[in-house]
Amino acid sequence: MNEPTLTIGEVARQAGLRSSAIRYYEDIGVLPRPERTHGHRRYSSRVFQQLAFIQLAQQAGFSMAEIETLVSGFDENAPLGVRWRTLAEQKLSELEVLISRAQGMKRLLEEGIRCQCLNLDECIPLAAGRCV
Repeated sequence: MNEPTLTIGEVARQAGLRSSAIRYYEDIGVLPRPERTHGHRRYSSRVFQQLAFIQLAQQAGFSMAEIETLVSGFDENAPLGVRWRTLAEQKLSELEVLISRAQGMKRLLEEGIRCQCLNLDECIPLAAGRCV
């Protein structure tokens, strides 16, 4: 295991974050609290993997509460797939709804491009695909 030698400022600079973001991640439980030396936080290089996971999960649309569940809300003796199953099934359901909405928006925009209506009042049936 890597010896914890990095300060919060060094981690923040290298990760492209503010120190306050790192403290926030610790406070809400998505990042484990580091060791302290003379009252100062000291991180191992493993923190960069943890921060990369947090950023990836955020970009994928997970809330901080969901990320906290992903990183620490399970029995650590269970395989990863088992630990994540419930949250994954819930998130997949949410994604299906989001995909359906996006597909509806895409259809509306595609129909709008072909629409020959002169004003929006005539185009209201566009949503049902009946624009003339």
